[in-house]
Amino acid sequence: MKKKKYTKRIRWGRVLMALFVLPAFLVLATVLIAVFYVIKPPELLETLKDSPKGLFEMEVPAEYVPLYKEAAEEYGVPWTLLAAHHRVETKFSTMDPLLSPVGAEGHMQFMPCTFVGWTYPSCSGLGKGDIPEKEKTDPAVISAYGGYGVDGNGDGKADPYNLTDALYSAANYLSQNGAADGDLEKAIYQYNHSDRYVDDILHYYRLYEKEFKTP
Repeated sequence: MKKKKYTKRIRWGRVLMALFVLPAFLVLATVLIAVFYVIKPPELLETLKDSPKGLFEMEVPAEYVPLYKEAAEEYGVPWTLLAAHHRVETKFSTMDPLLSPVGAEGHMQFMPCTFVGWTYPSCSGLGKGDIPEKEKTDPAVISAYGGYGVDGNGDGKADPYNLTDALYSAANYLSQNGAADGDLEKAIYQYNHSDRYVDDILHYYRLYEKEFKTP
């Protein structure tokens, strides 16, 4: 009998502790949040407000900006859109390897059949195809099968693993699918049929537009 009373006392003790500790914890958390917003620099608050991913953003590598601009100008699309795609697809080419589990290749993650052309005989399904490496980078083959691959650096190959070629190819794709006419959402969705993907690209596009816009 004494043991049961002792057990009940322990249970009541835990209940009382929870009743006092939980409100105290909530009050402390509220105070800390309030202090955080009071002492936080205004410019950082602005960044956090405009960017849900705030502190975890990656800066656009300065050395890539001229390449974005060249490719974008060639195909009439915003260079910040290319930068946004590059960020989402391979985190500015820091992904290793530059090959996805489903077979998307290179700096801008093209499926081989999209790069070479869907009329290529082995192209079906997700678009991995069975395309010899030599044909995969041959501009003449790409032209014959209606692909989006471009020889951007003029070396005679359209290589998704060459950054210049990949950016020109992405600009070509986005341009032909609506971006050159201002329909960015359509072009982005064609690049990857996912609403979440569209949201992610537009997030970075708007972020870079704001960051790099002329005062």
